[in-house]
Amino acid sequence: MDQIVQKTPEREAFYRKIDDQNLSALWNVLGDLITPQPKSACRPHIWQFDGIRSYMMEAGDLITAKEAERRVLILENPGLRGQSKVTTSLYAGVQLVTPGDVAPAHRHSQAALRFILEGKGAYTTVAGERTNMEPGDFVITPSMAWHDHGNETSEPMFWLDGLDIPLVQFFDASFAEGANDDQQTIKRPLGDSYARYGHNLLPVDHRSSSKTSPVFNYPYVYTREALEAAKRKQEWDPCHGLKLRYINPVSGEFAMPTIGAFIQLLPKGFHTTRYRSTDATVMVPIEGRGRSRIGDRTFEWGPRDILVVPSWTWVTHEADQEAVLFSFSDRPVQEKLDLFREQRDAA
Repeated sequence: MDQIVQKTPEREAFYRKIDDQNLSALWNVLGDLITPQPKSACRPHIWQFDGIRSYMMEAGDLITAKEAERRVLILENPGLRGQSKVTTSLYAGVQLVTPGDVAPAHRHSQAALRFILEGKGAYTTVAGERTNMEPGDFVITPSMAWHDHGNETSEPMFWLDGLDIPLVQFFDASFAEGANDDQQTIKRPLGDSYARYGHNLLPVDHRSSSKTSPVFNYPYVYTREALEAAKRKQEWDPCHGLKLRYINPVSGEFAMPTIGAFIQLLPKGFHTTRYRSTDATVMVPIEGRGRSRIGDRTFEWGPRDILVVPSWTWVTHEADQEAVLFSFSDRPVQEKLDLFREQRDAA
């Protein structure tokens, strides 16, 4: 596939002739279509939360949540500018909900996650159930589920949004609509979904066609407990430290069908060995400080900073303090399509 096809006047004339018929020659582009290894414009990058926070507060004075519908600054990968993409398949942004805000109810084909960065007590309502949110909580909005947000506290609330927008665009499968009212009717008590499905028990006759977890808020207090319990075994993976994935308790699969979400603990002083995989990944530490070497670049990070690791790019992490990192990628889609591949450095 590395063979270079020579140009001749006769061939160039032929290409012009078939171009008029919306045809092109595979032999001219085969090397770009089927590459020996993943090839992407996606680049390693870090967004420092302190800078984003400052810009978000400025935006809060410029536009209301209702006018903007969602007051969000998009994290555009430097290699994919103008496309609203953090990786080639995923979207990410930081959302601000200020005291008194109501982000109006709407729904869409795109599935969304929220990872809470700062603030305590603001709420989101998903499919008729409200939940209050705290830093480190992982919150899901399934495809075509009504959702709205609000902040009845005295402090601003920030979270990281992750959506499968580029995937849905690729399939030309986007639908969206707004509700008649800004806030949807509450149909279930606070904490209902976690109480029903978050304890490894299901109603005996439970049936669901949804591939998304029925738990839509995974509180960080329970996530941290799970990490501490696993930590006691002292079984550290050389590439990941201690890494868990959020699951759908009904099926045991990923919590979302298009986005995989993970939580990872690195003990103080831990230095991972090199690892790479085909799923480009967005990462955000919620605790601790350290650094990551992504490709040939090193990024220093602290709580709430956001990093992106492109597909098939070597990465290592080093923790100066005990650190907890949340991450998400398109791994569920790649696994379903038999495309996922990973590699550990044997050195």
